[in-house]
Amino acid sequence: MTEMATSVRYAEQTRFGAARRCKVALVGFGTVGQAVAKLLSARADEHSLELTHVFNRSVERKKSVWNSHHVHWTEDFNDVLASDVDIVVELVGGVDHAYQWVRSALESGKSVVTANKQLMARHGSELMELARRKQRVLAYGAAVAGGVPVISGLHEGLGGDRLQKVCGVLNGTCNYILTRIERDGTSFADALLEAQKAGFAEADPTDDVDGYDARAKLVILARAGLNAEVSPEQVVARSIRPLKRMDFDYANRLGCTIRQVSRAELGDGVLRAAVEPALVSQESPLAKVSGSQNLVMSMGEFGGETVFSGYGAGGNPTAVAVVSDLLYVVRLQSQLMMEPDRPRPRQFDVNADFTAARYLRFVVRDSAGIIASLAGVLAEHQLNIDSILQLPGHEKSALPFVITLEPCQTSEVESAMEEIRKFSFLAEAPLNMPILH
Repeated sequence: MTEMATSVRYAEQTRFGAARRCKVALVGFGTVGQAVAKLLSARADEHSLELTHVFNRSVERKKSVWNSHHVHWTEDFNDVLASDVDIVVELVGGVDHAYQWVRSALESGKSVVTANKQLMARHGSELMELARRKQRVLAYGAAVAGGVPVISGLHEGLGGDRLQKVCGVLNGTCNYILTRIERDGTSFADALLEAQKAGFAEADPTDDVDGYDARAKLVILARAGLNAEVSPEQVVARSIRPLKRMDFDYANRLGCTIRQVSRAELGDGVLRAAVEPALVSQESPLAKVSGSQNLVMSMGEFGGETVFSGYGAGGNPTAVAVVSDLLYVVRLQSQLMMEPDRPRPRQFDVNADFTAARYLRFVVRDSAGIIASLAGVLAEHQLNIDSILQLPGHEKSALPFVITLEPCQTSEVESAMEEIRKFSFLAEAPLNMPILH
C-alpha cells in the first residue's frame, strides 16, 4: 500500500471508525425528526451515532419540544454543509427543496439518509448515481412502509432471486379508512375525519386517498425489487373515494374484502403497474392487514412468495427505519466499503393492462331491460359474465347490483365501461375494480 493510500485509509478510519463518533445532522424536526432525536438519545450508549446539528425553520419553537446542549440548531442549511457532519438525515418531505439539500450534501462528501418517498420516486436513480460517484451512501429504507424493512429485504435478503412481481398495501391512511368502513359501516367522510383526528391523514388527504402516496412508494419498490425505472406519472392511480359499505357487503359475498392495492409486475418486456382499490381474497395476506399497517409481497422466479408486514406510519416506526439506515451507513463506511454496485434500473414500456376478474357495481333507476343492455355491451367487448348479485332493501330510484366478470384485460373492461356510462338509467357512476386471487 502506498504512503498516500495509507494516509487516506487512516483518515477514513478516523472519520468513521471507533476513533470517534459519527456525527449526524437532522434536516427537519417534525414528528419523525423528533422521534429520531429521542431514539438516538435513548440508545446513545449502544452505537457510535452523535446528533450534532438540527436544521429547521423556527428553531426556537422547536427547541422547546426537545433540546440538548450538544446540538447546534440552525435555520441555514449552509451551516450543515460547512460542518464536519458525516451523515445528513433529510426528513422535510416535498421535492424541490429536499432535492437541492440532498444533492448538496452528497456533493459535499456527506452520506444521506432520507425518508422522502416523493424525492426518491422522482430523483432516486440520479441521486444514487451521484452517491456512487462521490463514494458515499444514500439510504432510503424509511421511504417505503415506515418501520418495515422492505428495501433492505429486497436488496439483501432477496438479492439472489429474480423478482417478477411486487404488490402491497402501502398507505396506512387508506387502510385505516377502509377498515373502519368494513368493520363498523362508517361512511367514507366520517372515516376520513377520524383518520385526520388520529394523525394518520393530512388536512388535505388527496395524496393518500387518491393513490399518489402509494404510487410513489410503488415506483421505489419497482426500482428496488424489479430493477425497473418508472416515473410516478406512468403509473395509474385510482381513488378509494367511491367506495361504500355496500361494496364490502358484496365483496364478503364473494369471499373477499377491499384494500388499496399497489402492484407492479414484469412480463413480455412490459411493466404493468397500478394503484387502485381491489377485491382481495379473505385468505390473502393482503386481507389480513388492518388499521394503519402496511404489507409488501414479492414473487421471485426461484424463491416464490415473500411477505413483509408491520406498522408503516407514525413517528416511532419511521424513526426505527431511519436509525437502522444510519447504522447501515456507519457499518459500510467504517469498513471502508461502499454500497454494492447494483445493476442500473432498466426502462420498460409501462401500462396498467393487468388480466384479472372484475367487480362492476351499478346503481340504477330501476326499469325493464337494464341487465340485457349491460350484457349486450359486455358481449360486444368479448367480456364474459361470471355472476350477478343484488342485495335486497334498496329503493327503486337508486338500486344497486353487481356484475362480476371472468378474467379479462383492464383495457377491455374500460372500453366497455365508456359505453356503459352513457346509459340514462344510471343513478350514479359505476364502480369497476379488479378481483385479485
